[in-house]
Amino acid sequence: MKFIQYLSLSIVSSFLFMQCSSAQKLQKEAAFQTDKAYYQKWVAGLKDGGSGINVFIPIDSNSKNLKLDSLYFRGHIVTLQTKPNFPDLYIGRITTNANQPKDYSVDTSDIPFDLKDNEAVVSYTENGTTKYLKIENLVEKQMEQYPSAPPRNLNKQ
Repeated sequence: MKFIQYLSLSIVSSFLFMQCSSAQKLQKEAAFQTDKAYYQKWVAGLKDGGSGINVFIPIDSNSKNLKLDSLYFRGHIVTLQTKPNFPDLYIGRITTNANQPKDYSVDTSDIPFDLKDNEAVVSYTENGTTKYLKIENLVEKQMEQYPSAPPRNLNKQ
């Protein structure tokens, strides 16, 4: 009987240790700087036009073997994007529930990190290895309120 209890405890312990080793490990330092990262809420000027949060991460890096991939912020996971004329500025675009049509719902996922409202985690690839960096103290910039515009009359002659 003792042998069965010992065997059961050993299997459960092994399973728990395997779970811990597969968790994402945060880097203490990265090959790029994120101290100028910030986020900005926005809302469209039209009813049901949408709202969200854009997270901007400018990086200082000369490494061609570095690519930022995903952003974990306030329960959301989004893919980071760049613009052709600003390849060192990564943007995470998060859609929120405010100012959306009634049947619209935002997908929030369980993220594997415990974060405060002003913290985010970036997943990035460096030399083929996926790594995770926690960005603390994200600065909130003033909300962007896009004005409403009258619809264009395309049939106008």
